[in-house]
Amino acid sequence: MTRRESVGLSRKHLWVMVAAAAVLYASMSFALAVGQLMWGAAQPVFGAIAERHGAQRVLVIGALLLAGGYALTPFAGSEWAVLVTFGVLTAAGAGAGSFAVLIGQVAQRVPPEKRSFASGFVNAGGSLGQFVFAPLTQLLISTLGWMTAMWTMAVAALATLPLARPLLRKDADVSAASSAGSATTLREQLRIAAREKSYWLLHAGFFTCGFHIAFLVTHLPGEVGLCSLPASVAATSLGIIGLANVAGSLTAGWAGGVMRMKWLLFIMYFSRAVAVLIYMAAPKSPMTFYLFAVVLGFTWLATVPPTAGLVGKLFGVRYLGTLFGLATFTHQIGAFFGAWLGGIALTKFGDFTWMWYADAALAAAAAFINLPIREAKLKTVTAPA
Repeated sequence: MTRRESVGLSRKHLWVMVAAAAVLYASMSFALAVGQLMWGAAQPVFGAIAERHGAQRVLVIGALLLAGGYALTPFAGSEWAVLVTFGVLTAAGAGAGSFAVLIGQVAQRVPPEKRSFASGFVNAGGSLGQFVFAPLTQLLISTLGWMTAMWTMAVAALATLPLARPLLRKDADVSAASSAGSATTLREQLRIAAREKSYWLLHAGFFTCGFHIAFLVTHLPGEVGLCSLPASVAATSLGIIGLANVAGSLTAGWAGGVMRMKWLLFIMYFSRAVAVLIYMAAPKSPMTFYLFAVVLGFTWLATVPPTAGLVGKLFGVRYLGTLFGLATFTHQIGAFFGAWLGGIALTKFGDFTWMWYADAALAAAAAFINLPIREAKLKTVTAPA
């Protein structure tokens, strides 16, 4: 074999490896996107179950699903098995203990003037968990291996079971009190919500929020790599986002009690569009990513308290878990496309430029979509059969 032929084969081999890596990246993006979708789909289902049978059962089921998904993933022998264990079981378990169920239950247990801050507090807890467990999991993977890390997370999920016990003796009283305040059934409430324009505008804005968050969570490490920066920059940036969102969630919870929530959402979404455009024009250094993470992290999931608050203002808190859960499902449909299309963009164009433009455009659109939303409580009217 001549040297020229050898070089030709080497280039062909390199091209095949690059193409295979691109396909693998797109496949992994799709798997993560499915997990995002399942997490959202689980929330209205478990929200409705919590409203009917109590939150304690739902949280127990969620912890068991989460632990089962983590524990079985190391034994998965195919891509489909990983998709079922990690993408379905784990995501569904996380959904059972997420925003829709927790905020819906908290809203029924606190007076109206404290609901916004309470929702922000719950949301901040989730962000604090991201800040603590993301580096902890990475440490376990690097020191003990990914299988041990999965089993450790399964044990951690089971350790949350005792936290659901205090809800057991309160569920019946809360359910009876909330039912007494509303004669509307869940089916009737869903019909009322389906005819309310403001509710669909909230869905549209939340779709953009999901697109934005999933795109960044899934592809920020890839963006850092394209900028020839070390992987530690991405890990640090994600940690900063989680920590900044603790402050952002608490601030949003407080602000929701002193200003109109739709204006709060407008400010958050519009600031994201501005931040993305500034990032695209800025030199790509570690400090650029860290500052970008602070700005985005402050509004990361701080949209949750005002969105849930507006749903509660419109329809009351009796079925807040279900109605906000449906909005969260829309959020996760956006997340599906944000995670999946990011992988396709990298495969087709070699970078994320067009995704950044799309993200900024959607954020700006979401800001203005929220302005026509009404904040007055709807009259309780039984929908026609």
